[in-house]
Amino acid sequence: MKTKQIISYIQRKDWEDILRIQTTLLKSMQQFMIRKGFVELMPVITSKFTDPLGPDPGSSVIKTPSIEYYDQKLVLTQSMILHKQLAILAYPKIFIFSPNVRLERRERRKTGKHLFEFTQMDFEIAYAKMKNVFKLVEDLVVYTIKQVKKERKEELRRLGRKLKVPSKPFKKYTTHELEEKYGKEWEIKASKDHKEPFWAICHKREFYDKEDPERPGHYLNYDLIWPEGFGEALSGGEREYQYQRIVQRIKRDGLPIERYKEYLEIAKLGILKPSAGAGIGVERFLRFLTGKKHVGDIQLFRRVPGEEVIL
Repeated sequence: MKTKQIISYIQRKDWEDILRIQTTLLKSMQQFMIRKGFVELMPVITSKFTDPLGPDPGSSVIKTPSIEYYDQKLVLTQSMILHKQLAILAYPKIFIFSPNVRLERRERRKTGKHLFEFTQMDFEIAYAKMKNVFKLVEDLVVYTIKQVKKERKEELRRLGRKLKVPSKPFKKYTTHELEEKYGKEWEIKASKDHKEPFWAICHKREFYDKEDPERPGHYLNYDLIWPEGFGEALSGGEREYQYQRIVQRIKRDGLPIERYKEYLEIAKLGILKPSAGAGIGVERFLRFLTGKKHVGDIQLFRRVPGEEVIL
């Protein structure tokens, strides 16, 4: 992209409205979590381990970025899930605005919802269950949309965006029900078919999401899906916390045990707590609030798979 094009993009007329809505979004999410008794952590950017993002059929990450620092090899955070499990040993209710780097395939440029550098509002709750997360997130979404409608009326009007405050509780479907109705690629089809957010539960994915002990092959995890074709908003689950179960799942998934050595040494002590949590995509939330066609359109410094990094 040429310099004139870069300047034109940064001076786009709608940036003031988008950034004001973003500020209200961030403030509202932070205020809500603190009022609910959470403490805020600073994010982890580098580590000896990070979320493997697999085996998840929805992932298209091509590699985990790493750096050399003296004699240490460190990876960049793809998600703070494993650190969240450890953080609740210090405090039972935590949240973080966590930057994530996920080097997605260039084909993801076309989805409208993928970035290779983005922020999640990550949270974890000791001894929580799915139902606790559902209530918390539904209250958060309703509160935040109300605040944006209240504080950013003119900005929404100029953007041509009419927001509806969703009704609680949100509808819930299993992925099996969604696949039966919409096919394997159900997410966007189902999203377009709804006018309010809904939950999709029971996804076969990473080792840390808990398998239902009463129904092997079913999982106590969930995604929140935005309506109107905006797609996935949040991903989370109850967590595996017992050492033998974690090792069993890692081996089943064909992941290298040595990659998680430090994490597993702590798990082996038997001090990990049962917990549940999630990460809600901040940029995706902002895209939904503003009604933009592509999530890259709400990033002042775009980080879209397949696009040249301009600055």
